[in-house]
Amino acid sequence: MEPVTGVSLWELIRHLKQWLINLTRANSARKQQSITALRSVIIAARSTAAYVRALNDTGRQSHSTEATLSEQWTRLGFELSDLGLEKLAKRCEIKGRYWADPAQFDDDFLAKADVSLQRMEQLARQLVAEIER
Repeated sequence: MEPVTGVSLWELIRHLKQWLINLTRANSARKQQSITALRSVIIAARSTAAYVRALNDTGRQSHSTEATLSEQWTRLGFELSDLGLEKLAKRCEIKGRYWADPAQFDDDFLAKADVSLQRMEQLARQLVAEIER
């Protein structure tokens, strides 16, 4: 498996800027698709945060909820990839795989992959703001 850890924040920002330049040339339907997908990242991050809070408060794991989160993040990965946001798509794909089986990744890999819920929501918000300008 090729590690995601080789992607620097600078590379990600450069990629996102190029994507935004290309998006400014896109039609309004494509822009709306992008906004919708990015807002879905924010919703997924918040849904996941709510589950993690419940898990921490109760100690009760829900395989059903984790399967739903896995599907949600995986679908987002596909949508973002279709829109050309490969680096954010890869992060969503990792989240989807994580919720399908959390034991497959260690904490070090997850930290280096920069897939925290806060970071992913922040990136999505920044992109939505750029598109809406």
